[in-house]
Amino acid sequence: MIKKLSLAVLAFSFIAISVHAQDDLLSMLGDEEQEVERVTNAFKSNRVIGSHSMEHVAAGVLDFRIMHRFGSLETGLYEIFGLDQATIRLGFDYGITDRLTAGVGRSSLNKEFDGFLKYRLLWQSEGKKKIPLSIILVSGMTMNTLKWSDPDRKNYFSSRLGYYHQIIFGRKFSEAFTFQLSPVLVHRNLVEKNSDKHDILAVELGTRLKLSKRIAITADYFYVLPDQLRDENTNPLSLGFDIETGGHVFQLHFTNAPAMNERAFIADNTGSWSKGDIHFGFNISRVFTLSSK
Repeated sequence: MIKKLSLAVLAFSFIAISVHAQDDLLSMLGDEEQEVERVTNAFKSNRVIGSHSMEHVAAGVLDFRIMHRFGSLETGLYEIFGLDQATIRLGFDYGITDRLTAGVGRSSLNKEFDGFLKYRLLWQSEGKKKIPLSIILVSGMTMNTLKWSDPDRKNYFSSRLGYYHQIIFGRKFSEAFTFQLSPVLVHRNLVEKNSDKHDILAVELGTRLKLSKRIAITADYFYVLPDQLRDENTNPLSLGFDIETGGHVFQLHFTNAPAMNERAFIADNTGSWSKGDIHFGFNISRVFTLSSK
């Protein structure tokens, strides 16, 4: 299975490079072909809240991202409604080109490392060559580094690994409103019970409603298809708003998912909005231009 997934990642990279090469050839054509206005700022961040958005990091730019979740509000006053507890993810996303982004991160929850490649296959555009929507491919891998629960048995490194593959269909309908839909496949090499599924299919819905030049409301929801997870598992829902301040983007939100990568918050989530298992959190993004064209 790992070999197959590795081949899939290599194929994904080859497609990305090939399509980018075609774009370079098109850019060498006449001025008429170049009169295209690419739609940008569909989201103010390359994350809706927890999930990938249709936006990318620009070529030569490094995005340093801090993702933070406090404990559940239902813990009450004794835990200051979750403020005494916290999980965190530190991540670095780099724009290899305007279409291709690579990222790595590490979460305190499950001591999990993650990495991904993100490629813009189609770019929403106006002008003489209109393209109605953007299509983005994302392929990522996670690695759990917790100590083995039973170190005396024969444990395999491959058991620590998980994967996710995602296709984002997104459109900026106006300066105020953006919407994206994204099917996601999550694979777990190791599951706890024989009845647990290794492969999980879900669909993400993400949106942004701009309120002012620097403030927007965001929402992020994953619907896991039926009969794939246990009864106690729940679909992750996050609601928040973005505040842009120059080179920083602050994302403040409430969510029932404390995890901060696709494998974890799709496959492992048990928080329930109806039961008050809600976490306040924030993301902080700071970009650095390392090289320019």
